[in-house]
Amino acid sequence: MKVTGRVQVPGDKSITHRALLLAALARGTSSIHGALTSHDARSTAAVLRRLGVGVSPLRAGARIMVHGSGRLREASRPLDCGNSGTTARLLLGVLAAHAFRATLTGDRSLRARPMRRVTVPLTQMGARFSEQNGDGLPLTVEGGPLAPLTYRLPVSSAQIKGALLLAGLAGGVAVELVEPNGRSRDHTERLLRGLGFAVGQQGDAIRFDPAGRVEPFDLSVPGDFSSAAFLMGAALLAQSGELTLDGVGLNPTRTGFLDVVRRMGGTMESEGVTEALGEPLGTLVVRPSRLRATEVAATEIPGLIDEVPMLAVLAARAEGSSVFREVGELRVKESNRLELVAENLRAVGMEAEVSGDDLHVTGRDAPPVGRVRTAGDHRLAMAFAVLGTLPGARVDIDDLRSADVSFPHFEEVLASITAAGAHG
Repeated sequence: MKVTGRVQVPGDKSITHRALLLAALARGTSSIHGALTSHDARSTAAVLRRLGVGVSPLRAGARIMVHGSGRLREASRPLDCGNSGTTARLLLGVLAAHAFRATLTGDRSLRARPMRRVTVPLTQMGARFSEQNGDGLPLTVEGGPLAPLTYRLPVSSAQIKGALLLAGLAGGVAVELVEPNGRSRDHTERLLRGLGFAVGQQGDAIRFDPAGRVEPFDLSVPGDFSSAAFLMGAALLAQSGELTLDGVGLNPTRTGFLDVVRRMGGTMESEGVTEALGEPLGTLVVRPSRLRATEVAATEIPGLIDEVPMLAVLAARAEGSSVFREVGELRVKESNRLELVAENLRAVGMEAEVSGDDLHVTGRDAPPVGRVRTAGDHRLAMAFAVLGTLPGARVDIDDLRSADVSFPHFEEVLASITAAGAHG
């Protein structure tokens, strides 16, 4: 199987969500170019429109114009966040500082995802919450004036951290946070600094004491590193060729995947690195590689949590046995991603098992054959689609369309760079 081509991956999902929310809090018109236009991003745009923000249609290649007034307005109906946990959790932080009631809901998968990790610290700041489904959605928030917060996060999480920083911003109060096991992605902090706010960082501790207001801005969103990881995986597993990925975000809190793959013997180079509102981006060149097993430490997981499915697929084709330590957080993603990664690897003839919160994968050379159950999880669908590009593979994926959550037209892009293979 040969992989070749030059691809611009969709805009970064994490940055798109945050840029839309920050633009909504600005007084005036902001312009966002290269934003992700997937289902998740459209969920954020849709709820902002219900909250009185003018957001132009999200279309591939088009600039998004956001007309903010500095504050949100009460919505007449519940806010549907679709499948997007980022939308729900970050929005809770913003709404906590607004003196009205709002109810958030979502699809079946999102309604089952935990929200108390965000609502508990927001309650300490002064917001009030009414649960209808235990630790999940639907959930009603009643915001108002907030108090400063000093808080140690239960897990290193960019969504929790981002929600609390946005609450501090919208409420005009100081927030001090400590992450317990390594820094999670820092897009919120970088965007705030890029907008002129001072965000202090010392080790795993963050201090944000907002001064002033959010001014309208122009932003070009880097390509989503997590989306790029799946195409990189296809190139690494290929027998020949070279793949070039342009304009990919290279934020060091997101690129732990590169460190692990290089440790496994993967050949990847970055070039032409520039910055956009504090976010580094550049070109990645990836070539086929003979991979060997590795151990991924718990402290590395926050920087590659979304890439674990792809790394597990690479480990399944590497020489030796790999282990991913303390990846229990995958159980509360769009699916029970931890168990499903192992279950699906076994279903296609690979060797994998979960032991406590650790994932163990042993490499095999046999062509993968079998049916994959994704539970609607976009990252599982894409990871196993890559596995299906191998010579002799017959991987039947139950819902490859779920990839549209973060990577619109993924199947077509994967087919365009692979000269042979089956994508389910």
